[in-house]
Amino acid sequence: MQTSPNESERLILAAPATEMAHEHEATAHAHEEHPDLRLFGFTLFLVSEAMLFVGLFVAYLAFRAVATEWPPAGTPELEVILPAINTVILVASSFVLHQSEAAVKKGDIPGMRAWFIATIAMGAVFLAGQVYEYTQLEFTLQTGLFGGTFFVLTGFHGLHVLVGVLLMSGVVVRSFKKEHYTPQKHFGVEAANLYWHFVDGVWIVLFLLLYIVK
Repeated sequence: MQTSPNESERLILAAPATEMAHEHEATAHAHEEHPDLRLFGFTLFLVSEAMLFVGLFVAYLAFRAVATEWPPAGTPELEVILPAINTVILVASSFVLHQSEAAVKKGDIPGMRAWFIATIAMGAVFLAGQVYEYTQLEFTLQTGLFGGTFFVLTGFHGLHVLVGVLLMSGVVVRSFKKEHYTPQKHFGVEAANLYWHFVDGVWIVLFLLLYIVK
């Protein structure tokens, strides 16, 4: 049975589209066979970061244990009110950010974006409060062991808060790209949530060690 010239042309034109469809199916099948391990890798990264903070906490506790008096005599007493307010803001921001993950799973991208922006604002307030506290302290990084450990611990954590704010800002920018985040595909949202909860948990430990436990 012979095909007409028009049918032959249609078959030739349809061939690339058919081939692309098969390639797409093969790619989707490959993704099913090889699951996305980015979240697992990011979790391992956070574990390594946690080990860094654990090392700092252990060093701080060791310094306290061997010191005859802590803080050393003559060290100005730390103000607790501002750090306590900062703690409330940071803890609350974790609950706020958690809503973004619930929103993206429902396909509510504008809602997800709004929760992220609110969390970014709260993180910025936390950083501003920390900077203000630094300007009010009567000791510096060079003021003995206590001053050094205080600034290293809070400064290292503050750097992580800044990274978190930048990470969340990146998520917000990408959310304007059509279908970049969907209920099925939102690794950036999950990673930002994990990172921010980690930063929140570290600060709670820091607050207790530096300001509450005498």
